[in-house]
Amino acid sequence: MTKRPMIAVDGVLIRDRKILLVRRGKDPFKGYYALPGGFVEYGETVENAVVREVLEETGIKTRVKELLGVYSDPNRDPRGHVISIAFLLEYVEGEPRGGDDAEKAQWFDLEDLPNLAFDHDKIIRDARRRLGV
Repeated sequence: MTKRPMIAVDGVLIRDRKILLVRRGKDPFKGYYALPGGFVEYGETVENAVVREVLEETGIKTRVKELLGVYSDPNRDPRGHVISIAFLLEYVEGEPRGGDDAEKAQWFDLEDLPNLAFDHDKIIRDARRRLGV
């Protein structure tokens, strides 16, 4: 069987100079904070996948605002070659709570972020540059 990259999505939700992050409950990077997201299911659009993953992991309903970027470094995820498509999201409703494979979901001040999993620091820098925050 031919090896192929996996496709994931990451959601960037920033409100009032705070960003929504989840504490990972599983390896890799168990205990680290990350953007909410996960793998795209077969037959699912990436836009639907990011809205679903954010809701499952945080309890917050969102809608896609715009594409932020594609992150495809083959070494960005220790599980293998995972390409992540990151989206800027708009808040719809809900309060953060951990769910699915996220132990916890909470808002963090953009100036005081915890240690982040994967390449999520780069994704957040790109989002801040795009939004001017």
